[in-house]
Amino acid sequence: MAVRRYRSCAAVQAALDVLGRPWTGLVLYVLQDGPLRFSELSARITEIGDKMLSARLKELERKGLVARDVHPGPPVRVSYRLTPKGAGFRDIMKAIDEWGREHMVARPARQGIRSARQ
Repeated sequence: MAVRRYRSCAAVQAALDVLGRPWTGLVLYVLQDGPLRFSELSARITEIGDKMLSARLKELERKGLVARDVHPGPPVRVSYRLTPKGAGFRDIMKAIDEWGREHMVARPARQGIRSARQ
């Protein structure tokens, strides 16, 4: 039984190591709507700088959560999309959203995220 608890704890820690990085959750959340170019991501997550966004995308690509697709030009275009592994984040985000709606104090809307539907 102790081994089982340890493995579960290690799995939770591994997930939190990914989601605990600044902006990672928001990048994964925004990419749920489908592939986006860097400028589109930057426009939707207005509070993140380009350098940080680039770093997060590279990290998520290394972890196999995001794929970088290069489309030949001219002009050459690059887009980012969730991999099947990254798409597994949808259920997590739904649970986080539900928990937040039930337990968090209402705050004024922030301008940090803009959805494609706006």
